[in-house]
Amino acid sequence: MSSNDRDAQNVIPKAAAARLSLYLRHLESLRITGASTTSSKDLAIALGVTAAQVRKDLGYFGQFGFPGIGYKIENLIVEIRKILGTDRIWNVALVGLGNLGSALFRYRGFEKQGFRIAAVFDNNPAVVGSPIGGLLVKHTREFPSAVSAADIRLGIMAVPAESAQEVAQFMVDSGICGIFNFAPTVLSLPDSVAYVSIDLTVQLEQLSFQVKQIGDETGFQASQE
Repeated sequence: MSSNDRDAQNVIPKAAAARLSLYLRHLESLRITGASTTSSKDLAIALGVTAAQVRKDLGYFGQFGFPGIGYKIENLIVEIRKILGTDRIWNVALVGLGNLGSALFRYRGFEKQGFRIAAVFDNNPAVVGSPIGGLLVKHTREFPSAVSAADIRLGIMAVPAESAQEVAQFMVDSGICGIFNFAPTVLSLPDSVAYVSIDLTVQLEQLSFQVKQIGDETGFQASQE
């Protein structure tokens, strides 16, 4: 078998990797109920996929089931966290402290899942130097030294679209390896940098499209005002 064939076999589909987080959320909710085991069928029903798909998704990363038992919930949570890299605490830099950035900073869900916002940056003189949640807002020019000192590899961008590419580039130049982008624009980044973009307007447009499709089928009409 050639190295190219082996590489092709080892490629993890993005959809399978994305479902790992959904499996993890469901497993964590099961743990809260006191359940100790689950099955591929239960996970499939929760995610709206097939049991075969669950087994295939998990099979990319190893064999986690037990004959006659299924999956031990605590064990599978630990294994998925290892795969996702959330079995450790990641320090994260947040750039942009407008309305969205402030809301993201105050979102407690990040830290519960292993992501700690360890530094906050902006270039607005009105907020630079201000305290927020035990941190002082730093000017963006302090970014390189601050991320190095705090061993930060992940960054969240909540900046205007017109400045997003420039901000992303100085983040990369400062050693950031992964960027979570909330600016409504497509970034041009090296292949060595991972990034996820969330355009809230696009998501709402997709939601309105789905509602419109349902309305077309049922005869429901949204207000035109």
